[in-house]
Amino acid sequence: METRGREQHRGRGSVINPTGRFEHEQTILFDDGWGTVEEERPSPRTVVLPEAVRRIITSNNSPDLGFDKSINPYKGCEHGCVYCYARPTHAYLGMSPGLDFETRIFSKPDAAAALRRELSRPSWVPQTIVLGANTDAYQPAEDELRIARSILEVCLEFGQPVSIITKSARVVRDRDLLVELAARNLTRVMVSVTTLDSGLCRVMEPRASGPRRRLAAIRHLSKAGVPVGVMMAPVIPALTDSEIEPVVQAVAEAGADSLGYVLLRLPRELKELFEAWLHEHFPDRARHILWAIRDTRGGELYQADFGRRMSGSGAWARLIRRRFQVARHRHGLDAPTAPLATDRFAVPDDGAQLRLFAG
Repeated sequence: METRGREQHRGRGSVINPTGRFEHEQTILFDDGWGTVEEERPSPRTVVLPEAVRRIITSNNSPDLGFDKSINPYKGCEHGCVYCYARPTHAYLGMSPGLDFETRIFSKPDAAAALRRELSRPSWVPQTIVLGANTDAYQPAEDELRIARSILEVCLEFGQPVSIITKSARVVRDRDLLVELAARNLTRVMVSVTTLDSGLCRVMEPRASGPRRRLAAIRHLSKAGVPVGVMMAPVIPALTDSEIEPVVQAVAEAGADSLGYVLLRLPRELKELFEAWLHEHFPDRARHILWAIRDTRGGELYQADFGRRMSGSGAWARLIRRRFQVARHRHGLDAPTAPLATDRFAVPDDGAQLRLFAG
């Protein structure tokens, strides 16, 4: 795997492709005098490879999360968000958390069949499943593969509650299923809105829906009767925290009924990726932004401690928290949301045979 200097590609987030931490060897670019190092390289194409799975529901025991069951139809994400906390997971695949993460995607086309088997097991206890907790279920590959849609179809069939996290307006394409699920109190959509600045969005989240499209998706779904909340995730000190109040106002006017936030997280290789991106796109502000991040992380770029990794610590982090509290209250977004229904769950008749094979 190649590690190289900054190399900006149109429509891509990361400007480097560092070797994954589990690799024993790495290569570097070397100028042999033929001038090939200086030649412009073609932008890497996205490759989506199918991956067979036996189980699709993932569990976690993090006290920082409000759920412990999730489904991720894809590994890697073409949206290319430079700050994505899931990037380091690509190292487990022997790939780079940099450009590899956003160009080498693994899909799970048999996700719906696996979900149907798992929900049919007598051991399954109905509880909300979060769709897209790690990587976005509505990234570009979903246009053709429709894996997220097939998962929603199974949830509707079983009466299984499902919450969605996305920053893509593609979620509106499944409005028919979402309306049916919402009518039975079985779904909630959480749209991630990080900035209202379309220029910043293009370099920070190059292949995700722009701010206007996300607001339109919120408006569209909420008018259709689908409950929609918003996550401003992440908030980047000295880069996007100035937008807290405008974002809260905009999503409230679009019809969102709740709002949360997560402070920028930079685990493992993400520190190097984010720093390289900052120096490429904001060279005059990079040092100040990194200082501000450290101010919210006890002098480091990241704190992994439970209870602090999502919200940070210190005066700057407390100010961000307080600003959210005030803005949410001003726009009526601080009321607790009702839990999704779990008493609608039932294994359909055609699952009887499946139960014979369920473990």
